[in-house]
Amino acid sequence: MSHEAHEPETPHLDFAGTTPYEDYVKADVLTHLQHTLSDDPGEMVFLVTTQVMELWFTVVVHEWETAAKALREDRVPVALAALKRSVRELEALNASWKPLGQLTPAQFNSYRAALGDGSGFQSAMYRRMEFLLGEKSASMLVPHRGAPRVYAELEKALHEPSLYDEVVRLLARRGHPIPDSVLLRDLAQRHEPSAEVEAAWTAVYSGDQNDELARLGEALTDVGELVWRWRNDHLVATRRAMGAKPGTGGSAGVAWLEKRARKNVFPELWTARSHV
Repeated sequence: MSHEAHEPETPHLDFAGTTPYEDYVKADVLTHLQHTLSDDPGEMVFLVTTQVMELWFTVVVHEWETAAKALREDRVPVALAALKRSVRELEALNASWKPLGQLTPAQFNSYRAALGDGSGFQSAMYRRMEFLLGEKSASMLVPHRGAPRVYAELEKALHEPSLYDEVVRLLARRGHPIPDSVLLRDLAQRHEPSAEVEAAWTAVYSGDQNDELARLGEALTDVGELVWRWRNDHLVATRRAMGAKPGTGGSAGVAWLEKRARKNVFPELWTARSHV
């Protein structure tokens, strides 16, 4: 019996056109979307990191829309799977702050002018994430009036049930007494904490911890925690890079981010824990 080592076979290298990898991933498109506007070498990492964040926003929106649809159809396991995937994706998204988290004011100022009036709060895909969390605001459509497709997508998301709306409706279908003032509320408005929703979560968490609703609550709590960490990491990175100066795009900068960081998504999931 021969014990000769065999060289691995040479992979297929000759293609008539572009490679199947390129056809699927569109890597050539992705890697040629970087057009820096300053001579500072640090601008490239800022631009690429921001673009990577946009891609993660897109994936997370897909997962949360998948989860919302599954909850609407009472397919909780499908929703749980999507939420758990989104937790890993949020961890990767949050890690995107690492390349930017150590910026000094001088380093950021070297290419800050390239942003002009550009600001992260103008991100349409991030806004869709916020809408899915229940953080609705019609005024946030205004910056996108000049982009009809983007505006239409955001307007649709504004008036659709959020992920959390679908969760609360599920609680009602499972027998928890959720009032019509919550179930029939104006979906274009921000979700406001409800004593009845808090009581429903208190009941869920006081019962069988392996129950489907309890596991859903924990998956949502994982999401909520990572959203809170995202907001705080954004705050810290901004504070390091520019202190208390006004933000690009006319926002209040750190003051705006501090206000956002104090808010929890899925608020009743957090307050209910005090009553268990």
